[in-house]
Amino acid sequence: MYRPTNNFLKVQLNCEKNNKEHRTDDIAPNKLIVRRGKPFQLTFLTERPFQPMQDYFEITVETGPNASESKGTKSSFGFQARSGPGKPWSMQLISSTTTSFTVSICPPANACVGLYSLSVKTTPSSASLTALGSLIILFNPWCEDDSVYMVKEEERREYVMSEQGMLYTGSSDSIHAVGWDFGQFEDDVIDICLKLLDKNPKCVRNAAEDFSARCSPIYVGRVVSAMINVNDYDNGVLAGRWDGSYSDGVNPGSWSSSVEILRKWIQNGCGPVKYGQCWVFAAVMCTVLRCLGIPCRVITNFDSAHDTNTNLTVDVFINENGVEEKEDSIWNFHVWVEAWMKRPDISDSSLYDGWQVLDPTPQEKSEGSYCCGPAPLKAILEGHTNLKYDVPFVFAEVNADVVKWIVHPDGSRKKLRTDTSSVGNRISTKAVGTDRRLDITNLYKHPEGSKAERDDFNNAMRNMGLSEDPAAVVMKIEEVVKPVTGSDIKLNLTLRNTGSTPQTLILQINAQTMRYTGTPSGNIYKDQKEIQLQPNKEQSVPITIPFADYGEKMLNNNSIKVSAVAKNAKDPKEVYMADKDIVPHSPPLTITVKGTAVLYNDLIVEVMFENPLSETLKNCSITLAGSGLLSSPEISQIATLNAGQRVRVIVTFQPYRTGLKKLVADFQCSNFTKINASCNIDVKPSSRN
Repeated sequence: MYRPTNNFLKVQLNCEKNNKEHRTDDIAPNKLIVRRGKPFQLTFLTERPFQPMQDYFEITVETGPNASESKGTKSSFGFQARSGPGKPWSMQLISSTTTSFTVSICPPANACVGLYSLSVKTTPSSASLTALGSLIILFNPWCEDDSVYMVKEEERREYVMSEQGMLYTGSSDSIHAVGWDFGQFEDDVIDICLKLLDKNPKCVRNAAEDFSARCSPIYVGRVVSAMINVNDYDNGVLAGRWDGSYSDGVNPGSWSSSVEILRKWIQNGCGPVKYGQCWVFAAVMCTVLRCLGIPCRVITNFDSAHDTNTNLTVDVFINENGVEEKEDSIWNFHVWVEAWMKRPDISDSSLYDGWQVLDPTPQEKSEGSYCCGPAPLKAILEGHTNLKYDVPFVFAEVNADVVKWIVHPDGSRKKLRTDTSSVGNRISTKAVGTDRRLDITNLYKHPEGSKAERDDFNNAMRNMGLSEDPAAVVMKIEEVVKPVTGSDIKLNLTLRNTGSTPQTLILQINAQTMRYTGTPSGNIYKDQKEIQLQPNKEQSVPITIPFADYGEKMLNNNSIKVSAVAKNAKDPKEVYMADKDIVPHSPPLTITVKGTAVLYNDLIVEVMFENPLSETLKNCSITLAGSGLLSSPEISQIATLNAGQRVRVIVTFQPYRTGLKKLVADFQCSNFTKINASCNIDVKPSSRN
């Protein structure tokens, strides 16, 4: 028979010790934050020695409204024979003295993640509980029984613990690395992430069911994917905009930190932050998943297809002036995330476990919501499009065939060619432990043109009976030098007559500024000339696009598409073409760190930029951000910067977390698009600590 436990004076949650052992000490030092499947310790101060065989002592944990044991959101337990992963909630007595005792409590490896209340019952006959405080439970990639378990420690450090990273934009011919501050361990980010889960429509409709489902990273991944965007009118974090009009918000290209966006969402009363585009959506989702303990990485797919009629082909229509007319679209790049988890919902084996695509950018609805995934990489690679979730959509993004058509003035169309290798190129992510770009295209698709790749591509175009005759004229556009913002773009168009008869060609050259989604936004250049092309001969045509014609028009655009269309003067239906996407490189923005970074000691950083233009830059600013270095972005305003003038900005700050951190710098002005630079800073412990 148990007796009532003596009145304990207070409980010690041992936050510092527990959080350090659970690798959550960077999140918050004064909150108990643990990972499921791993024990944590509580210490109780008492008035007399605790006798576990005589004193009644029962702990209750609860999460969410109407918590119940049947739904896995409530558990009451006393001392048991053992405590460890793979078991229900359990507790062991670790030690006791005349005035205190310490217990070890272990949440099961499939516990629901989120905020829990802790309470204790010390009298068998009493229904009353004494509140002890609260704890937050996260997924645990270090626990073998957790469905997000990841074997390699270096990958866990990268995909869970790293607060900074690199995103990749530009085009497949000109990849730009962009530094990003994920900041998942900033003080308030964990609370924001839990608020995001609570605001999702499924929780609003049935909170008890939603909290119960939070044991599954599959469910949590889909919820987060939907909640990063606002397209379901669901208190989502980001409003997307692609038309170049951002006067009532922030240009998507101006962001470099997820923390700033998440904090602004809270400041807006969980109203949408304006504005985001795909890399911003993906970066914020990466922050949320890493914060919750799900390994996550950001992926860029270059030449990404958006197949609106789901037939796994993308049709591109070009008029005789070289101007593109859109139906389906090919994005210069598209960014999503991958999350690491098991998939017992689709297979009893481990075949589809591992990396899963999740895409928070609102494109198409999935089961009634603007979300995408998780789609297993293995299913995408092998073309298993019958599996959950949204595998066909992602498969098309990396595998669709591109069919190019010429549109004649009378409206008739002629197929120019089918390109089976122009979609899904140089699929990229940051490598583990380094800022190097890692190409993971082979994880998504078999080598282009291989039998496996064609077998996987079950496309109706193969059955259309269309054939392509060898072109009588072969055309190609190449860069003379790599274009840099502030300089003219110099290209060379080469035409080669592969036939045995002379060709008289009417050549139309056109250049359009393009949004990264493949949508034309304006014409900036055109030229027309007649060319005599002799048999088996080659001829070059130089193309120069002045900076004055494209500079300001690139503020809200990603690239310039240069197209050349050549018509046979004797037979206008005989048409040949070439095109190329141009992404001007940014002029250099340099960051210099003065001295060694030491915790809580002043660190001086110098950022320098030189105006490359022959005109004055207006409304200039330099912004610095970096979790563990700066608690909030540091913005330096510079009204104007004259032609050729150099500006130096010196910032002093005190790093507040040790380890390898990334400082991200942005230069912005009203003359051209944002310039980004970053540098790694290794913060050493202070000798005073």
